[in-house]
Amino acid sequence: MDVGEIPILSIVIFLPLIGALAIAVLPASSARGVALTVAVLTCVISLFLLVGYLPGRVGFQFVETYAWIPVFGIQYKVGADGLSIALVVLTTTLTWIAVLASFKPIQTRIKEYMISFLILEVGMIGVFLALDTFLFYIFWEVVLVPMYLIIGIWGGANRIYATIKFVLYTLVGSLLMLVAILATAYAFQLGHDGSWVGAFDFERLREYAATGGFADGLQIGAFLAFFLAFAIKVPMFPFHTWLPDAHTEAPTAGSVILAAVLLKLGAYGFIRFAVPLFPDAAETFAPAIIVLSLIAIIYGAIVALVQPDLKRLVAYSSVSHMGFVTLGIFVFTEQGLQGAVLQMINHGLITGALFLLVGVIYERTHDRTIAKMGGLSARTPVYAAVFGFFVFASAGLPGLSGFVGEFLVLVGTFEVLPYAAAVATFVMILAAGYLLYMYGRVVFGELSDFLAGLGDHLTDMTPVEILTLVPLGTLVVIFGLQPGLLLNLFGSTVTETLAAVEPSAPIAIPSNVVIGALVLLVVLVLARIAWALLRPRSAALEPEGGAAH
Repeated sequence: MDVGEIPILSIVIFLPLIGALAIAVLPASSARGVALTVAVLTCVISLFLLVGYLPGRVGFQFVETYAWIPVFGIQYKVGADGLSIALVVLTTTLTWIAVLASFKPIQTRIKEYMISFLILEVGMIGVFLALDTFLFYIFWEVVLVPMYLIIGIWGGANRIYATIKFVLYTLVGSLLMLVAILATAYAFQLGHDGSWVGAFDFERLREYAATGGFADGLQIGAFLAFFLAFAIKVPMFPFHTWLPDAHTEAPTAGSVILAAVLLKLGAYGFIRFAVPLFPDAAETFAPAIIVLSLIAIIYGAIVALVQPDLKRLVAYSSVSHMGFVTLGIFVFTEQGLQGAVLQMINHGLITGALFLLVGVIYERTHDRTIAKMGGLSARTPVYAAVFGFFVFASAGLPGLSGFVGEFLVLVGTFEVLPYAAAVATFVMILAAGYLLYMYGRVVFGELSDFLAGLGDHLTDMTPVEILTLVPLGTLVVIFGLQPGLLLNLFGSTVTETLAAVEPSAPIAIPSNVVIGALVLLVVLVLARIAWALLRPRSAALEPEGGAAH
């Protein structure tokens, strides 16, 4: 970095931390205002990355490098490419929206809540910008603590169970990833005459991997460790079971960030680290990952169809939609990877909005049971219209951003695995089914007795609630009509990632693997439906009862 250059990446990363420290020493009455101001300011500064970034240029820009632990070659090194910038802006945008959406629901321990949210933002931005693998791990773990607190303190009745499950799942994967990070650094050091210089530098490691520096055994082991950490975070089937519980118990803003940003950390890790550093292993395991992705796409959609709770329905839809992301990554085609990244951004915008809308109705009813709703369009027409817009966007309506990413993934998949693309296309019909079925039950028909009993408490959306959704709706339309704005931004990332892999032969999935996967899927779906039918009604839904509610 040049001497006179402003360290804009460090400012974007650590400005929320400064805000958190300010909130800690200021009176509780100022916590909301300070948190929102800092979050908005961070978002504005992050937009300068878009202005200053030069699309098409190979490599990272705005790079900052400082010695941290020189004896082991560990640095504070951050940099950005188009993919990083897109995800950073998504993070900063959704953070201020989530903070604003928390003003009314969160009424206890406000200082602690806002501090947790700003520290969470530090970790998320740091993950997307870190170019040192050890630094990446530090930021990866930073994310865990504030989300643990947000769910565990301000969540629903079963918040302790959900947050411990979330932490245990994540820790298992991340600790194995740390072992893999140390192993790759040690292998690099051995290959450079015992020098630790650059042993944790992502760019140096990527160059070393491109020359075949990492042995096959190390690649297999390290890739599996990275895969587990990232697959849990995505979450991929069968590592997804923590997600519905975490979503159900988290406060509304926590669910928004969890779905819109935290799930993207895993997909980003695949694209940035797992595939470029261990390309041979990625190619070896690609067929298995594609099968798991297809199972996630189908299983998530079918289970969403039978969910009685609005939040759990949206949570399982995330499992299905994120399956498209991992499918697009591991087919190793240009359209597939472009679609995967687009799906990451679009899923963040759309699903974040859906969780905000679930929160809107929960604030009025203190219930999310679909069967208790009905006829909302008569009493809350603005809410019904906005909810319908984002439901259609999630279902993949052409002209809105949800369509473009899935379409490109399907095109890229069809190029190498036509039958896999056919299966994924069929699931898009299921997605429209469970979303429109839910929307029809909640919005149309006669006003339900439950809603009628709320009287004047059932009001339409407030100006603040509309304000939180306007930016998301605007971006959904813009990216739906002009996806090239995003495709041009991260085009160089797609090119570099695919250049690192370069499959030696077309991906082939043995027929016995496909048959076995289908049998497993049928068994899982039947078991899941039986469990839903036999589960006692009293246990099916428990109202939120955390400290914040």
